[in-house]
Amino acid sequence: MGRAVSVATCALNQWALDFEGNLERIFRSIDIAKRRGARYRVGPELEICGYGCSDHYYESDTLLHSFQVLAKLLESPATQDIICDVGMPVLHRNVRYNCRVIFLNKKILLIRPKISLANAGNYRELRWFTPWSKARHVEEYFLPRIIQEVTGQETVPFGDAVLATKDTCLGAEICEELWAPNSPHVEMGLDGVEIFTNSSGSHHVLRKAHTRVDLVNSATAKNGGIYILANQKGCDGDRLYYDGCAMISMNGETVAQGSQFSLDDVEVLVATLDLEDVRSYRAEISSRNLAASKVNPYPRVKVNFALSCSDDVAVPTCMPIQWRHHSPEEEISLGPACWLWDYLRRSKQAGFLLPLSGGIDSSATACIVYSMCHQVCLAVKNGNADVLADVRKIVNDETYVPEDPREFCRRIFTTCYMASENSSQDTCNRAKLLAEQIGSYHINLNIDAAVKAIVGIFSMVTGRTPRFSVYGGSNRENLALQNVQARIRMVLAYLFAQLTLWTRGMPGGLLVLGSANVDESLRGYLTKYDCSSADINPIGGISKTDLKNFIQYCIENFQLTALRSIMSAPPTAELEPLVDGQVAQTDEADMGMTYAELSIYGKLRKIAKAGPYSMFCKLINMWKEICTPREVASKVKHFFRMYSINRHKMTTLTPSYHAENYSPDDNRFDLRPFLYNTTWSWQFRCIDKQVNTL
Repeated sequence: MGRAVSVATCALNQWALDFEGNLERIFRSIDIAKRRGARYRVGPELEICGYGCSDHYYESDTLLHSFQVLAKLLESPATQDIICDVGMPVLHRNVRYNCRVIFLNKKILLIRPKISLANAGNYRELRWFTPWSKARHVEEYFLPRIIQEVTGQETVPFGDAVLATKDTCLGAEICEELWAPNSPHVEMGLDGVEIFTNSSGSHHVLRKAHTRVDLVNSATAKNGGIYILANQKGCDGDRLYYDGCAMISMNGETVAQGSQFSLDDVEVLVATLDLEDVRSYRAEISSRNLAASKVNPYPRVKVNFALSCSDDVAVPTCMPIQWRHHSPEEEISLGPACWLWDYLRRSKQAGFLLPLSGGIDSSATACIVYSMCHQVCLAVKNGNADVLADVRKIVNDETYVPEDPREFCRRIFTTCYMASENSSQDTCNRAKLLAEQIGSYHINLNIDAAVKAIVGIFSMVTGRTPRFSVYGGSNRENLALQNVQARIRMVLAYLFAQLTLWTRGMPGGLLVLGSANVDESLRGYLTKYDCSSADINPIGGISKTDLKNFIQYCIENFQLTALRSIMSAPPTAELEPLVDGQVAQTDEADMGMTYAELSIYGKLRKIAKAGPYSMFCKLINMWKEICTPREVASKVKHFFRMYSINRHKMTTLTPSYHAENYSPDDNRFDLRPFLYNTTWSWQFRCIDKQVNTL
């Protein structure tokens, strides 16, 4: 009778404006889906042009090239006898829409525009697109000539409709619509839609994956049905890493799970499922059936095609599986590593250079690069020809095969310890030992000559010589002398990144990696244009607490014993003179707050949307066992004073992997002024009034 349907979803590593590469990956996914017996294939959001085109969506070129790619897909024999659902921008009556274009055998069946646009956090879809606001309404869309010549169609349906095949009914959602409180799948399911598709451009955030999985499973748990989710994967040109996790769910249970982090550019999931399981599941939900009897019907586009075979009694169907989630430490090990790999191969550079200080942050960054080398070697071992081809281009050797992560690390990763008279032997030894254990090409150098030269120029011009505070200098002198050291390290990092491979007789240059964590950026505990200024920063969206846990993970999983002494040492900038050969300066003393406190301030400021007064009100309850209201007030005032004084540093923050929802990234995630009235007079007066009352 035709009940076992075979459907496919995929995770594709698309790249903004890489129309040729994007087309090739779409073709590959369709080919895999067909070879595995699928009759319907859905891909990620805006997969033809790539999700992260940003203001390029305004350009007519983006629309033109998207239609050119669509024409290639339509006319190809590879897309015959399978319903293909692809994403691209479409201009309808001079309005841009984020659309799904669904076609079969050289005929476009439906263009379905997005109804709920993502416009929070990192998303700005309302800047480029308009939501389709005409529920259950379809209009005629006049096809451009380039498409008419392939399909023979002049117009096609455009709007909020569903597909009725010979054996079932399908409805499409696009990314944000799954997360919306009035998701279309609810009404579609009540109207008899049995298969829901979702094309996503959903990025990775630590501890987020379970939320997406729960949403998909709950979509069909209440209403029955099959839910197929496709997602973008990889770095498509900016700070975000799209983490795949393509999945298929039926009646509230996962039946197919894709990987969250991998170096495979194309990943396809295929599942064969019994439609009668959906119908019997719905049959006993009386509340659902009562609501269904009153639903306003969707326009149906009839499709003379079946997703099942007429004789399918013996066809095996998929059974529910248990979803496996990564721990946060695994996410840090894998997500930023995959992001770095995409950035390295697509930027066509020869590797990375990292100023390695022997502290937790730069060591965590080094471990992420080492994890990347592990992933690359594993992918090559598993037969990934794309990764092998990219490796050979990076190392400029057409015969090279990476087998040992340490050996590959030495080829593409340079670490550099930049000592000064204020550096301890302990941090020098820690950096050297870690470099040996991960295999990086390690450089030791001393910056004192450069520091003395810079300060000497100042003294020669002004006739004054600044001193550290331990030698009787003022705070201004002390800070200026620290900043000179920090900024010289940045200059040297870029010099060595450009010329280190030249000195080794190797071609190419290196990308400079930064290693400021999210908490230090929030507080502004960094020198503007020091080593936090780099090409990219894989840990800029990760908290100190999570980085410490990640270091412990690396000790246990990568056997990097050098990290034990790094973990136990107090974080320090080593910019002030040593006392009896030992470090006297520590980060938390300099900041006037702990890293644990900083994480709490960051979450309250960004996620809880708390200003100074609201933060104080929340913390007097959170910290009532450990702080008096007056102490809480002092801490909150100090944080906001330091945050606002240093906010200008966020405007030049190195592009960082986005991993945390309280990131202070000024680019598009955390939009704030960078010139504040740092007295916060009105706000602090409200706090003082409440303290006196308490």
